[in-house]
Amino acid sequence: MEIKRIGSQPSTKGPSEWFTGTVRIDFLFQAPEPALIQCASVTFEPGARTAWHTHPLGQTLIVTAGYGRVQRWGGKIEEIRPGDVVWIPPAEKHWHGASPSTAMTHIAIQEKYNGTAVDWLEKVSEKEYQAE
Repeated sequence: MEIKRIGSQPSTKGPSEWFTGTVRIDFLFQAPEPALIQCASVTFEPGARTAWHTHPLGQTLIVTAGYGRVQRWGGKIEEIRPGDVVWIPPAEKHWHGASPSTAMTHIAIQEKYNGTAVDWLEKVSEKEYQAE
C-alpha cells in the first residue's frame, strides 16, 4: 500500500506545445507496473485548452469545478460542468478546456499502451475554439 500525501507532488505548468493559455497539472498518481492507469487534476484558466489529441486506450474526464468545453473531431463543442463525466473512446481525436470566461478543473484518467497515454496533435485554433 502507498499513500501519497496532498502537496507531496509539485504542480506543473501545462507545456505550451500541448496547451493554449495557462494550465496547471497536478499529477495524482501513476500506478506502478504492471498497472497502466494514470490520473491528474488539470486546471484551465479562462480560454485555456488542450491541443487536439488522442488516447490509445481512451480517457475519462470528471469535471470538479468551473465551466468548460470539450469537442470531438467533426462534432460540435459540448459544455461541461462540475459533476459531468466525459468518456472519450480510444483513438478519438478531441480537445477540452475552459470556457472563454470561466476556469475549469477536471480529473483526467487514462491508461498507457506501449508506454504512451496520449498522442498530441495540432493546436486548436481560436476560430475552432470560438465556434458555436
